[in-house]
Amino acid sequence: MAVGSYKNAPEPKSLPSSPELKAGEDCYEVNNWDEGEADLSYLSRRRAKAPQAISYRRIKPNASFNIKTLGLGMGDQEFEAILTIVCQKLTDEARSNKDIHEPAAFEARARLVLQAQVKATGNHETIDAVPQGFPDIVVGRYGAEVKCTENDSWRSIANSVSEGQRAKSVERIYVIFGKMGGVPEVKWDDYGKAIIHVRTSHVPRFEIEIGSERSLFTQIGTTYEKFRILPMNEKMPFIREYAKGRLKEGERLWWLEDNDVDEQQHSLPLNVRIYMDLPQDEKRKLRAEAALLCPRILSGSRDRLKYRDAVSYLMTYHGVLCPQARDLFTAGSVAGKARGGNYLQRALLDIQPEMKKAAYDLEKGLFQEYWGLVPIPDDRLKWWLSTADKFAKGWKPSATMFLQL
Repeated sequence: MAVGSYKNAPEPKSLPSSPELKAGEDCYEVNNWDEGEADLSYLSRRRAKAPQAISYRRIKPNASFNIKTLGLGMGDQEFEAILTIVCQKLTDEARSNKDIHEPAAFEARARLVLQAQVKATGNHETIDAVPQGFPDIVVGRYGAEVKCTENDSWRSIANSVSEGQRAKSVERIYVIFGKMGGVPEVKWDDYGKAIIHVRTSHVPRFEIEIGSERSLFTQIGTTYEKFRILPMNEKMPFIREYAKGRLKEGERLWWLEDNDVDEQQHSLPLNVRIYMDLPQDEKRKLRAEAALLCPRILSGSRDRLKYRDAVSYLMTYHGVLCPQARDLFTAGSVAGKARGGNYLQRALLDIQPEMKKAAYDLEKGLFQEYWGLVPIPDDRLKWWLSTADKFAKGWKPSATMFLQL
């Protein structure tokens, strides 16, 4: 960012007593040159961002100079101009050389072209690769994340929401994106502005789209700059609310905790288990949890959604598939030896001890997700009975269950 002398500069301000300007000092420019003495006029209140002390250099009258002259490194406009040239060169190469269409090769080539262009502009910033880190390339206080796709699309999966491996020196991140499908082309964008979505199939990850006008952070009511510095337990409520707002009827989130998914205490087994193959004590435990969280199982037989949440809970939270939902509560094997009458009522009466334990043991997030509120443990069975009474047909759960409350 070139800056020249100001004719109507404010009142002069003397240099610090030290021959150096330290990080945090105001930046100045020489306006007059008189027998070796520098009369400095205040130029701006831009604060020095250099982590180390920066040397003062005298500048001849009215000479344009770059912020890096005072040791501050490149400005945004200068780095963006470099990215524009880099992307044009990479576009030309991508159209003539398919060897760089593969992501690893493209990233390596992008790093070399960026390094050469930074040096060509007279900058001496160190270009660092960040193996397994974020972003892929570090240039002083700037970073460049490199993405490449074989599709004819400007969309791609990006970094984890947690950004746990982010380089500490980087203040602003851009993305260099190689679209190798169709007519190959390479563009750059501001990383935060390019983020449009969060995928939550496993570890929540950002999704980016180059040139998009719809920002994820506008939708969740914050900015990328504010969001990225939050601890993970403060990021996850934003992501959870965003994800819940996109759920279709009958869908549930499989992750509920506020910390990173990789750090959650609850985890799913790698293999899907079949409910009928589980040991009896585990079947009882799972039925009790599902019945407690999903009182709609007591609704009438014409309610086609009565078992939806119960089956979804077993699958998304425990990795257990129940092909026959009715077997959970109305099969003869769960209702006792007697035949006829209300099978569901007998099945629930049989698992009252397990339901009571679940009321105290299940994590709060599950009650918030399935009930929409989190009663204190001692009140959870009371809430369940009140709700179950509204769903039940032909009997009143509060008149026969948990009578000791």
